[in-house]
Amino acid sequence: MLDTQTTRGPQAAMSKGSRASGAVRWFFSLPSSGAVISVVVVSTFLAFASPQFLTVENLTYVARSFSFIAIAAIGQFVVILTRGIDISSGSVIGLTGIVTALLSSIGVPAPLAILGGLAAGFLVGLTNGSLIAGLGLVSFMVTLGMLNVVRGLDVALTRGYPISNIDPAIKYLGQGFFLGVPLPVWIMLILALVMWWVMTRTVFGRQVYAIGGNEEAARLSGVKVRRIIAIAFILSAVFSGIAGILLTARLGVADATIGFGYELDIIAAAVIGGTSFFGGIGSVVGVIWGAALLGIVRNGMALLGVDSFWQQVVIGAVIILAVIIDKLRTRSVSR
Repeated sequence: MLDTQTTRGPQAAMSKGSRASGAVRWFFSLPSSGAVISVVVVSTFLAFASPQFLTVENLTYVARSFSFIAIAAIGQFVVILTRGIDISSGSVIGLTGIVTALLSSIGVPAPLAILGGLAAGFLVGLTNGSLIAGLGLVSFMVTLGMLNVVRGLDVALTRGYPISNIDPAIKYLGQGFFLGVPLPVWIMLILALVMWWVMTRTVFGRQVYAIGGNEEAARLSGVKVRRIIAIAFILSAVFSGIAGILLTARLGVADATIGFGYELDIIAAAVIGGTSFFGGIGSVVGVIWGAALLGIVRNGMALLGVDSFWQQVVIGAVIILAVIIDKLRTRSVSR
């Protein structure tokens, strides 16, 4: 009896130890583990460096500020999974916000104005998807050209003047709260949940991952590759459109500068969150963590009084570090 007990003790301890080490290995195998650890480390540092960081007001501000990037990055994440990239997402944010504001300013009801803005984003995504999937053009060059086209449209539509006569119902989407949490954050969480289900529980999601893993194998397996890639670019534009409408609602005004430069943060959020530039690897949850890290870093540097040009340096360094980590992770997986 004694022998049995003395034998079970070490075995139980070894079992608990192996489970713990297995959990650690599982966590570090997640593509988003780097972003999660970075958020914890940076937040801990800022909690000691700035008493204002952990206040409810500041955390609410941070969550709302990165929610716009996170929403657009969810669509970008789908594109990157297929080994593509959408450079036009920042300009689409501006276009959808401007179209929504223009329609609202001439008396179009809020729901129809919002649909009009989303339709503008859909058309941009449809054009991108048709050119890239239909003609086999390089996504970087097509969306870079589209960025300039849409930026020109933004200026032409506004004629250089801000549009401020926006329906209060639209403004509420960006400025309102529910249970003390800003509405854009709730919308971000709902969209993330929906896309998590789509990407993990539907045939479409599995086909996107399959194309990113091996496009030729996916084609031979019967996946309609061109159609899936086109849908990915449409999703990217629509999600950028949602972010654009919410950002315009938050600001209460639309002009040609809305969304300027956002494409870099959107791509960075997806990559920092573990989405691989080489396709087939990534998660919606990781995208949210990536956007949160960018938002916390920007907020922390502002609280610590770091000059704006140094903020750009730090953000750029974070993006480069994320790409290096992605490359190293890809190598380790391929071995």
